[in-house]
Amino acid sequence: MTPDELKIVRRAYAMQIAAAAGIADKAVEDAFAAVPREDFLGPGPWPVLRWQEDYTPTPGADPVYLYTDSLVGILPERHINNGQPSLHAFLLSQSAPGKGEHIVHIGAGTGYYSAIMAQLAGPSGRVTAIEYDPELAARARANLAAHANVSVLQGDGSKIGFEAADLIYVNAGATKPADIWLDRLKEGGRLILPLTTEKGFSSDWSKIHRRGGVFLITREAEKFWARWISPVAIYPCEGMRDAASEKVLARAFESSDYKRVTRLYRSEDIPAERCWLRAPGWSLAYA
Repeated sequence: MTPDELKIVRRAYAMQIAAAAGIADKAVEDAFAAVPREDFLGPGPWPVLRWQEDYTPTPGADPVYLYTDSLVGILPERHINNGQPSLHAFLLSQSAPGKGEHIVHIGAGTGYYSAIMAQLAGPSGRVTAIEYDPELAARARANLAAHANVSVLQGDGSKIGFEAADLIYVNAGATKPADIWLDRLKEGGRLILPLTTEKGFSSDWSKIHRRGGVFLITREAEKFWARWISPVAIYPCEGMRDAASEKVLARAFESSDYKRVTRLYRSEDIPAERCWLRAPGWSLAYA
C-alpha cells in the first residue's frame, strides 16, 4: 500500500474511531488521522487481542491491518497493549487538550497516544511522556524522536518530577490520585484518572462498571471538581496500587452512585452521607 493510500485509510479509521467513541471532535479526528500507528508497534505481523481467543497475529505485515478499533500487544507476554483507539479518542475529547498546552502522559507505552497528544498540543505546546518500563520507554524515545514537542522520561509517573501541566493523562489503573498529579495541575487543569479495583484488568465486560472507572478531575484554585466519564479495564499503574484505597474502591464500585460524584477532596474528613468513597487521605463526594 502506498503512503497516499495509507493516508486515506488513516482518515477513514479516524472517522470510524470518532463514531465508535460517540464524539464529533474534528481536532481529535485529525490527530488520529495524522499519526501512523505502525510507527509505534514494531514490525508486523502484529498480535491483536481477541477477547475470546487471546492474541491472534494479523494476516500479514501490511499496516492496513492496524487501522481497526483493536488492542495490539506491545508486550503481549505481559498483556501490555497499545490501548483501544475509541476509548482514547473519547477520553481525549472529554479532556479537551488545546493548542499551546503542556500535556503529561503517564504510562506512555511505545508513544502512539503521546504522538496524538502532540498533534493536539501543536508546535506551541508540548508533551511530557512518562513510562515506567525501561524497555517501553526506550522504544517510545526512539519512536517519538521526530516529534520536536515531545520529551520522554523513564520512571514512576506517580513520583517523577514534571513541570506544571494543563492536562495530566493517566494511562493505567490507579487506586487513588498521586499527590504530584494534583499538585502539578495548573488552574483550570484537567486530570484523566482511571481508578480500578484489583480485578480491574479483566476481559469480563459484563462487570466492567463494578471494577473500574475514569474520572475527569478539574482544578479550580484549591478545589478539585470530579466527574465520572467512562468505565474502564486497563493495565494497573505501577506505584499507585494502595491496598487500603483498593478495598474502599471495590466496595464503592458495588454502588452505581459513581455517576453522582462531583468533588475530589484531599481528605477523608467528609461526612459519610456526602461521599461515594472515603479512603485514607482522600474522598470522592457528591458535593
